Amino acid sequence: MAWTKYQLFLAGLMLTTGSINTLSAKWADMFSAKGCHDAPEHKFTHPFLQAVGMFLGELSCLVVFYLLLCHDRRSPEPKMNPGQSFNPLLFFPPAMCDMTATSLMYVALNMTSASSFQMLRGAVIIFTGLLSVAFLGRRLSSSQWFGILTTILGLVIVGLADFLNKHQDDMHKLSNVITGDLLIIMAQIIVSVQMVLEEKFVYKHDVHPLRAVGTEGLFGFVVLSLLLIPMYFIHVGNFSDNPRQVLEDALDAFCQIGHQPLILLALLGNTVSIAFFNFAGISVTKEISATTRMVLDSLRTLVIWVVSLGLGWEKFHGLQVLGFLVLLVGTALYNGLHRPLLARIPCCATLVDTEDGSSRERERLLGNGKVQEDDDS
Repeated sequence: MAWTKYQLFLAGLMLTTGSINTLSAKWADMFSAKGCHDAPEHKFTHPFLQAVGMFLGELSCLVVFYLLLCHDRRSPEPKMNPGQSFNPLLFFPPAMCDMTATSLMYVALNMTSASSFQMLRGAVIIFTGLLSVAFLGRRLSSSQWFGILTTILGLVIVGLADFLNKHQDDMHKLSNVITGDLLIIMAQIIVSVQMVLEEKFVYKHDVHPLRAVGTEGLFGFVVLSLLLIPMYFIHVGNFSDNPRQVLEDALDAFCQIGHQPLILLALLGNTVSIAFFNFAGISVTKEISATTRMVLDSLRTLVIWVVSLGLGWEKFHGLQVLGFLVLLVGTALYNGLHRPLLARIPCCATLVDTEDGSSRERERLLGNGKVQEDDDS
């Protein structure tokens, strides 16, 4: 069935804003500017402040939720389901997971390329699958297990591409890339814990997806904004690239923005894009399908990689192409995108029906917007 113009708009909005989210964050990292008190020019490395901006974008989803709710209640026949009442503190544990994972990923983005950053985020499939078996009692189909193994192979290939793509004589730069890649993998473990917590304790309360994203954004924004204060005094030595060598120097970031206003444009791009990306992702799930949302999220990785190459932010490496393709196959197998093809083969029809039954509950949750596929987060 052909898509409507509105559905095409939503798909394009999700793909565009999702790509802008990572690209704008990387663009901010590439600026250099003077800091406070006549500090010499240095790179803009403020991952925790960037994470605050990301949560501000998620928080805006809460504002959108209440605006839509007010508009719907004024209509003659209200159609919007606001969900049942719930204790907002249910969102605090997953919000803290989101905060920790997002902060780690922004630290890692300073160390590795935007394309590798996006590709390695595919590791969330591995840990979410394993944790869902251990804590949710879910049974994975054979294709999902094979998808997890394929994803692991893809991650190894992408990591190897990063290793070979750097000059072997520049050990400091190479160590940064390896550290960045490992931090991204660690972050995906935390993200998978977040998703399991959301499914086990939060979404059984029938919370509207926009309200869920916005509430987590509220907790993340408030807590991380407060943590910027002690971070200003925590000395971490060479781990930090700011002049004072503290965990996060927010004042230095604002001074750099004053000297180079384009940094503010990059940060705003990150904040605004995450808000629209969450809205578009939820709408795509509702208006088209959860499977389409997964496909678009995979295409986002390709867009980020192509744009990074076009802008000269990184160099082409054939092994990275192979890694992307393997990760794509792993994602497709885990999410059941192979079933429509196998269903056309008579001998495989029974196998497809069996696998489809084991995955029907997850598809139902995704179709209702109950399982959150975070961005950037």
